[in-house]
Amino acid sequence: MKNTFYLNIESADNLGVGLFKYSILPKEKFIIFNSTLPLILGYSSKVEFKKLKFSELFFNRKDNERFFSILKEKKNIRFFETLFKNKNTLWIAITASYIAMKNGEYVEGIIEDISQHKEMQEKLILERDLMQNLLDNIPDAIYFKDRYNRIIKVNKFYTQGTGLRVEEIIGKTDFDFFPYEQARQMFEDDNYVLKTGRPIVGKIERTLLRNGSWNQVITTKVPLYDHKGKIIGTMGITRDMTSYANLEHERINMLINTITVLNKALEMRDPYTAIHTRNVAYISSKIAENLGWDENRILAVRLAAELHDLGKIGIPLEILNKSGRLNELEYSLIQQHVKNCYDLIKDINFPFSLAEIVYQHHERLDGSGYPRHLKEEQILPEARILAISDVLESITSYRPYREALGLERALEELQRGKGKKYDSKLVSIVFSLIERNNGQAFWFLSS
Repeated sequence: MKNTFYLNIESADNLGVGLFKYSILPKEKFIIFNSTLPLILGYSSKVEFKKLKFSELFFNRKDNERFFSILKEKKNIRFFETLFKNKNTLWIAITASYIAMKNGEYVEGIIEDISQHKEMQEKLILERDLMQNLLDNIPDAIYFKDRYNRIIKVNKFYTQGTGLRVEEIIGKTDFDFFPYEQARQMFEDDNYVLKTGRPIVGKIERTLLRNGSWNQVITTKVPLYDHKGKIIGTMGITRDMTSYANLEHERINMLINTITVLNKALEMRDPYTAIHTRNVAYISSKIAENLGWDENRILAVRLAAELHDLGKIGIPLEILNKSGRLNELEYSLIQQHVKNCYDLIKDINFPFSLAEIVYQHHERLDGSGYPRHLKEEQILPEARILAISDVLESITSYRPYREALGLERALEELQRGKGKKYDSKLVSIVFSLIERNNGQAFWFLSS
């Protein structure tokens, strides 16, 4: 057996690894080794290397002690990584066995140069740490999920938002942190990205925090691919927009309060017009709700309705409330209220096209409206709602110059103009709302 082992070592010079048999007792020395081992460790000759003790090769004495302690306890050791001395230092891995015989104690094993492996490992660790440092300094929640929507990596901002440690987050899903309906929507979004490969960009959401408060966020989710181009998960970026949303909400409230003051001024001057605008706002909001519009778009319609006759504040009352037929000049002055209102609000920075909606509320699909005779798709959907609401309320309400003409007359006008002057879908919604209200007007209570 001894001769066979010697033969195996001596014939292994081309393996690229060092093979050795080392005596611990009765005397410490290398008994045999292949010629690759000294070369790996930077020694030019076998004679020079053979004079060394095994313990002298370790750069760190504690590693030497730990190596022999493990080896004697377990009799075998696999891939023990340590630094060996050469001209500088060298990362090596030792795989060895401890052999106790009557004539002594021995170590047989393999030594591999793993410097390139360690260099690559350190480079990867550096890149990983740089990436983590970058992620941790981004003031957004960043998270990575696998193909089962389990969280596999998060940044510091994410952990701060949840109030949890990283180990309490990894492996969990959104169902562990959010209310069911909210988590279900997040889950569906993740699955959409996984199945289609299409990102979800800039989705505005409200999320419930662990302290019970709500915040508003904007979220982007993108697919993650492996080296073969297969989708293996998703990455999400969520930015807290609560402060901005609150600021925007306060700004809108200030604008609404300003509008309220203007409407109060109009009401003091012409109460009939003020009541009319409130009713039109109610009708318009109900139509928008039935279209399934979001709250911001409904707000745009309601504000436009509140403002749509504000331009009449500059028209003489004797013309506004004149009984009988208006002459051509008087009618042109009445029409001017649309442009007057547009000029009043066009420079106010609303988050929607409020001035343009108001400007278009007397336009008709067939081009018969005013002031610009717009047609079809040139007219904003919000302005189409306002047009129908305005006609419906005007015909059914009392005016100083005439009695109320009634709901039936108003519905006849809308039915006659359906698909010509007025949007067919919106007219159908009005009829449906009235039907659900037992055939009665549903907006007079708003007065």
